[in-house]
Amino acid sequence: MKRGVQLKGSQYRYGLLARLLHWLVAVLLLSLCGLGFYMTELSYYDANYKSSFDLHRSLGILTASLIGVRLVWALLDQRPPLSPNLTPIERRAAKSVHHLLYLIMALLPIAGYLVSTADGRGVEVFGLFTIPAWLPAAKGREEWAGDLHEGLAITLLVLVVVHVGAALKHHFIDKDDTLKKML
Repeated sequence: MKRGVQLKGSQYRYGLLARLLHWLVAVLLLSLCGLGFYMTELSYYDANYKSSFDLHRSLGILTASLIGVRLVWALLDQRPPLSPNLTPIERRAAKSVHHLLYLIMALLPIAGYLVSTADGRGVEVFGLFTIPAWLPAAKGREEWAGDLHEGLAITLLVLVVVHVGAALKHHFIDKDDTLKKML
């Protein structure tokens, strides 16, 4: 087995860039979900209302950018194969969950952007620059896009639990190297 720090993946493990993007995006997405659910409990007059939404939008744009890099890198990088011990159902489940995670990671920031720009204003990012609203203001868009954004976040969390549970099952019960490939 080839050891050392490898930027690109191999048949044995994910490369350094894939692992960094995986864990960074995971931490950011979980943080955004936590912040998002916290924000929904705030009233408009709460002292943290505006700053929480500003932080959520900025972190969302950063995360969306990293997800874009991750998606491109996933297409270019070599991935280690699934464990040969997987049953056909486990193989289909693993591929389906991964595809759904990528799909939701792509759709979640789009829905967030549609919520944030429903009034026709752009999204300010950490006070450094503004991403313009590409669509005109639209009555009702904030509600349906907000519902979509929240539903996608909840679905993402469910899939993350399945993903983590499967990785832990492989590590502690099956005792294969599935989890080690990403560590």
